[in-house]
Amino acid sequence: MAFNFLKHTWQKIVFCIVIVLTVLILIGAIFVNRYWSPILADKLRSTVLKSTDSLYNVKFDDAQLHVLQGKIVLYNITLTPDTAVFKAKVKSGDAPKGLYTLRVKKLILKHIHPFRLYFSHKLDIGQIVVRSPEVIIDAYPQNQKDKKPKEKKTIYQQISKSLKELSVDQINFSGVSLKYINHKTAKPAVSEFKELDLAAFNLLIDSATQFDRSRFLYCREVTFDLNNYTGHSANKLYSYQAKLVKFSTRTRKLEAFNCVFRAAKPPFAFFSKTFKDRFTAHLDTLQLTNFDFETYNLTQYVKASNLLLKNGGLNVYGNPRLNPSEMKDDRFPTFPNKAIHSIRLKFRLDTLEIRNVAVRYEEFNRSTMRAGHVDFVHVRGHFLNITNDTALLQKNRYCNAALKSRFMDKGDLYVNFKFNLLDKNGAFSYNGFLGPFNMPAANPAAIPLGSMAIRAGQVKRINFDFNADRYFVKGNVTFLYNNLKIQILKADTGERKMKHRPLATLFANAVIIKHNNPDGPDQIPRTANILFKRPSFFPFFKTIWHGMFVGLKTCAGVDEKAQKQADNKLAEQEEKKLDKQSKKQKRQARRAERKRKRALKKRQKELEKQQEKAAENQKS
Repeated sequence: MAFNFLKHTWQKIVFCIVIVLTVLILIGAIFVNRYWSPILADKLRSTVLKSTDSLYNVKFDDAQLHVLQGKIVLYNITLTPDTAVFKAKVKSGDAPKGLYTLRVKKLILKHIHPFRLYFSHKLDIGQIVVRSPEVIIDAYPQNQKDKKPKEKKTIYQQISKSLKELSVDQINFSGVSLKYINHKTAKPAVSEFKELDLAAFNLLIDSATQFDRSRFLYCREVTFDLNNYTGHSANKLYSYQAKLVKFSTRTRKLEAFNCVFRAAKPPFAFFSKTFKDRFTAHLDTLQLTNFDFETYNLTQYVKASNLLLKNGGLNVYGNPRLNPSEMKDDRFPTFPNKAIHSIRLKFRLDTLEIRNVAVRYEEFNRSTMRAGHVDFVHVRGHFLNITNDTALLQKNRYCNAALKSRFMDKGDLYVNFKFNLLDKNGAFSYNGFLGPFNMPAANPAAIPLGSMAIRAGQVKRINFDFNADRYFVKGNVTFLYNNLKIQILKADTGERKMKHRPLATLFANAVIIKHNNPDGPDQIPRTANILFKRPSFFPFFKTIWHGMFVGLKTCAGVDEKAQKQADNKLAEQEEKKLDKQSKKQKRQARRAERKRKRALKKRQKELEKQQEKAAENQKS
């Protein structure tokens, strides 16, 4: 009944032909699967040996060719270097910079054309899928001998006798476990990366692409995605992490998202381990544009046109253990134009761009036992020509920066920096201005660090211009303001609070400070000329802040001379107060003595009267 639809003879003939062809194809597929697997295995082994000059061997337990599916599956693959060949290459000076070891449980090659491989010697693959491979990279120092370099054959030239063309549309590595061992140091340094995904597109090796420099490893594009990357500094004081790191060889763009750099311990536990300042940072986006990955891979030289830091924050906490009597080391290495040369990795960055980053500088005052801070929010701007390449610096030694921010989120701040990257004393300059804001906004710094509270005052504008190096800071500050009133405080460590000093406050407001600058409508504004020798224990941020702070105090009338006069006046008043108290005590003592004498005299008179009365009674 099932074959009742075959009513005509031609239908039966066609049906029989289809059945016969299907059976032949199935038999052929089974035969090809068994026959071609060893051929493919031998072809793969020979290709790897020839393309690597016998340096690498590839092995696998089984290879299955599915003709109807156009797929090859390889099981338990290992790619291992031949150490004997490598040592021979080291002696001859032809050794590569690194060795690679690969272990894969299952590798799938899709959409292959075995007949084209056999008859045309062209291996075309649609897709290669590798899941959870283990990769080990051993990086070794170069040991090139002084001889004429031998012309190396391209991979195509090495495999051209076996293959005329090798092409793969797409290669996917997912869940890669990568271990990088750097043998260039005395003790091999090991870095491990997990959750790494790689993809390569349009791999093509033939006579035309063997010299194509626009391709990376013969691919149009290679992408890297590193998920949940974590690590820590060598001294274990810091840890860092990134949610996602991406790179594409086609766009030459390296991106990192949700980056965090944090101290391993709270501030005072951290400071007990080091004399250095404490840094913490976070960024939503880090983007490196036009990153020359090939140069970095060959020479460890980082070249890029632009680095973007977007949406984040930086906190710098000055180390309170920096007592001059305890410190012998100069904090000069914290200067950017000095620190840049301490980076072992050579690099060149045309532009560093900052967008919407908040910066806080924090200090702990031992006398008040309190921490104060200044905030710069919504920082945006750029740095130009950042490099430690001395050859490039001979042409242009200056790094220029232009930054904008909101001081304490109240006043607009504009500042320009110019760093001399070749000056041995770290010469730099900075200038700019701060726009209007209410002065009490500065109390988070003024109270704990200056033992002073600003009760009233309006800033109209602050202009500043400084030149500095490791030894001196010289510049000028113009501080325009109105209605300045302050309150002098004193730390009470017992009660853990700042106490008001009424007499000092009265004297400061009445005698020392200038309430306005300029003093009147037709008056010339006061300008502070600053020159001070930088204490060796001052780091970069404190050097900048101290110069500004001295200038502001001077414009407000609290210069060094006025400060001494105020101290002398307060000491004189304190002495008068003590003298007055002493005189009062003496007067009270004299009064008490006179009172005692009067009481004694009165008592004596009473006794005399009693004696006289007793004598009269005896006579009578």
